[in-house]
Amino acid sequence: MDQNEKRQQNKANRRNSKRTPEGGKFWRNIITVLLVFLLLTSLYSVIVENQSNTPTIPISELVQDINAGKVSAITVQGDTLNIEYAKVGNNAPEKKIAQKETGTALTDTLAHYGVDLTKEKDVKIEIKDESGFLFWVATLLPFFGPLILIVVFLWFMTRQVKGSGMQAFTFGQSKARLISPTDKKQRVTFKDVAGVKEAKQELLEIVDFLKNPKKFLDIGARIPKGILLMGAPGTGKTLLARAVAGEAGVSFFSISGSEFVEMFVGVGASRVRDLFKMAKTAAPAIIFIDEIDAVGRSRGNGVGGGNDEREQTLNQILVEMDGFEPNEKVIVMAATNRPDVLDPALLRPGRFDRRVVLDLPDRADREEILRIHSKEKPFAEDVDLKVIAERTPGFSGADLYSLMNEGAILAARENRTKVAQYDLIRSIEKVMLGPERKSHILSTREKEITAYHEAGHAIIASVLEFADPVHKVSIISRGRAAGYTLKLPLEERKLQSKKEFLDDIAVSLGGYVVEKTIFGDLTTGSSNDLQVSTSLARDMITKYGMSEVIGPVALESSPGLSPTGKMSMERDYSEKTGSEIDKEVLELMNREYARALDVITKHREALNAIAKELIVVETIERAEFEKILVANGIVPKKKVDIKI
Repeated sequence: MDQNEKRQQNKANRRNSKRTPEGGKFWRNIITVLLVFLLLTSLYSVIVENQSNTPTIPISELVQDINAGKVSAITVQGDTLNIEYAKVGNNAPEKKIAQKETGTALTDTLAHYGVDLTKEKDVKIEIKDESGFLFWVATLLPFFGPLILIVVFLWFMTRQVKGSGMQAFTFGQSKARLISPTDKKQRVTFKDVAGVKEAKQELLEIVDFLKNPKKFLDIGARIPKGILLMGAPGTGKTLLARAVAGEAGVSFFSISGSEFVEMFVGVGASRVRDLFKMAKTAAPAIIFIDEIDAVGRSRGNGVGGGNDEREQTLNQILVEMDGFEPNEKVIVMAATNRPDVLDPALLRPGRFDRRVVLDLPDRADREEILRIHSKEKPFAEDVDLKVIAERTPGFSGADLYSLMNEGAILAARENRTKVAQYDLIRSIEKVMLGPERKSHILSTREKEITAYHEAGHAIIASVLEFADPVHKVSIISRGRAAGYTLKLPLEERKLQSKKEFLDDIAVSLGGYVVEKTIFGDLTTGSSNDLQVSTSLARDMITKYGMSEVIGPVALESSPGLSPTGKMSMERDYSEKTGSEIDKEVLELMNREYARALDVITKHREALNAIAKELIVVETIERAEFEKILVANGIVPKKKVDIKI
């Protein structure tokens, strides 16, 4: 690291150290001072009280006690006489105080009062020098001690208030976290990011520009000022941004969009200016704004409560991005999973004009991600990550990390030193559905209903052509579900057909149909199935144009902003059309109900066999499940070509 980089790093560290929140520390210091003050005051009161409890007697009484042989010792400290009486029985010796005449010897004072010289000789008399530091401390402390404590307390309070006042001047400074290119512990490269091959390829030219900008500038090319990373939660947007900085070997300033917005007007804009100033000073650098939709939502649509502070912050971001010169080596990267709600001004050319989409990983990518997360985990010989990757379609990178971590936790909980395949299989279900609720014990009646309910889903999924095959059926409670049927596709799919949707609806209605047919009653166990299937039926009609009655019209879109800037939750169709949609949804659900009922009626024996087996063993894996299907004349599914 050269001297310039060292200065930049030290400067950034000092600035970040000054920006740590001090509000909690201030009040902790105040409480500490109050407690110390009360403790010292109490201690002083105890000392004074102990001194005041010692009785004081006149000299005449002292002479009488000496003549009576009661006094054993006298200690002279200035004009004060500390008297110790002879011990009587098992009691502690009594102590008293007397005052002699100033400037007069003790023997002269006692003789003046008529002390018996023979008795006086039996008394041990000790004279202590009262001069020196301790004398003055003992003399002045009762007067100046409380005053000193009050002065110290007031000084400390003034210092704290002054410090809080100084913090007001740093309130508008950026709270971005800096990762230096020389920090080997936090450095991330493309080798640490599995999958997202197209996204990494798209970002390689950004790395090349940061390393060698002259190559681009000589040919008249201008590198994009902003890169927007878009993708579902957990797909690795933040990790990929850090990898770009790690590959390029530049400073990485990261901040969340919500950290710009404060209650006070102008603070967010001030923090934006400070952040860009820091990045320009440390150039080449990357600024990364996570969850930029917190401040970048579209303006003027009534969303966000008319927060002027948020809009001022957004305006400042737009201005700063426009202010970059072509030769400034500062790249702005941002991440969001809601690109549809961003302001159009952010997405125009010259700002975030490069958009990189991060999809959920496919099977090969999932296997690669699992291998990265398994580097520090000892595996048993039976672990096959390819099988785990096949059983986790739809899992994001974050889900796969959680899966591997849960597998290690399960192995450690059972006091094993290696992670087995069984641990990883169990962790899949834990991540998808939640932990087993072994304390949730079903009654005999509830267990029977749940077994038939899940058997209904499984039978219909096995019979219908376009439904996903069943991998596991269980009536052990997980999360909020009393039981579950695990279905996994035979191959990765990017598109779904109308026939697949219809079969999914019929499978969802399987538990409802079985409860009504077998038991002649309905339970609340079908509530989520009905919600999911009804929502899917409505989407088929209003979003995907899969209704023969409504036709090829998209009446609704995903929540967010439409291309015209209007909120998509607003209805763009009449009440008559809405009535037709409701009617079509009901007819579609009734048709699929009839299909599900037909399957259950034809394969009643297979349904009973699966339900009875579930009641006994509670969980049926794929191999055992397919044996029951074959025994009842149902051919298990193999890979088939889906006709669209």
